[in-house]
Amino acid sequence: WIAAGIKSTGCNVINIGIVSTPILYFATHSLPCPNGVMITGSHNPRDYNGFKIVEDKRTLSGEAIQDLRLRVLKKDFLKGAGSVKTVDIKDSYIEEITKNINLRRPIKVAIDCGNGAASVIAQKVYEKLGCEVHPLFNELDGDFPNHHPDPSRPENLQDLKEVVREKGLEIGLAFDGDADRLGVISKKGDIIFPDMQMIIFSRSILEEKKGAKIVFDVKCSKLLAEAITEREGIPIMSKTGHSHIKDRILKEKALLGGEMSGHIFFNDKWPGFDDAIYAGARMLEILSNFSPGENIFSNLPELVSTPEINIETTDEEKFKIVEEFISTFNFKNSKAITIDGVRVEFEKGWGLLRASNTSPNLVLRFEANSKEDLESIQDSFRENLKRIRPNLGDF
Repeated sequence: WIAAGIKSTGCNVINIGIVSTPILYFATHSLPCPNGVMITGSHNPRDYNGFKIVEDKRTLSGEAIQDLRLRVLKKDFLKGAGSVKTVDIKDSYIEEITKNINLRRPIKVAIDCGNGAASVIAQKVYEKLGCEVHPLFNELDGDFPNHHPDPSRPENLQDLKEVVREKGLEIGLAFDGDADRLGVISKKGDIIFPDMQMIIFSRSILEEKKGAKIVFDVKCSKLLAEAITEREGIPIMSKTGHSHIKDRILKEKALLGGEMSGHIFFNDKWPGFDDAIYAGARMLEILSNFSPGENIFSNLPELVSTPEINIETTDEEKFKIVEEFISTFNFKNSKAITIDGVRVEFEKGWGLLRASNTSPNLVLRFEANSKEDLESIQDSFRENLKRIRPNLGDF
């Protein structure tokens, strides 16, 4: 239907079939067509399908999306007779990754495709790189019969953990529904959260490119900024959202970007779009520089932190609550960063409150030097939120 609609406006359509969102991005860079649209629900349930849209190799977001929506509602279209042709780009994508990545030795890896779009490509990519691949749930099924394809949720990584530990594998990689977000499991079965993945990637890039700029979102650990600075890089904090990160990377000419949800953007020898399968390959490349017995994640710094906390509200209320919180909160000896909601930094930790980009939720996250400091910061946020919304859900 979408191809027919585009064709009716006089535009020509290249149909690349069922692929991951990053393959769509790849197509806009490798085919003579810098524009694209993907029908996807990303990591959301099947009833939440929508579009990811690329215009001149840049992702549409914010006002541009709303302008397009109004144009659709007004039926303000040109008329014409375009054409449709089908192109299979998957082999070109695999070839580009295998030319880009150099594994110094074979690696035993488990992959969890979550029955999402990674199912059509991930195993082929890693086997082409020379890995011994142990696939999980790599049959395409939009009902997601095994678990929800969202690697940011620890409960969705349990099967991958078990396979990695039981088979003695070196690493596990997990993908969300459209394969633009990455989850990582260490050989010990520990979850390596995206901000910690970013430390590994940052160290690798900064070995060769001192002074490189690296972009990350407001939900990431302060340890990431510290790790970038320690290796003579320049840390840049951004609003959450893959389009915001991508725009900031372009503006700053950064070589790497990432956000806590698992979007990782390489802009050094890859075209700067978020691609979980490619990011996974980069992690394997780093891992291949060490012996199979080594745990490259063992020397990561640690603080006490919470996962992302969601409080259900409405799309209208979530923004009002954040605005009221910012205008009324009272935290002593703190610094407020308001580029996306508010991140309040204290001497011994920080707390974040923002409105979700994709759902009717408030999003919170906390990090501190100790469990006691963490609880203290959470209590402070709780008190300030209850003051403006007494009936808001607890956390």
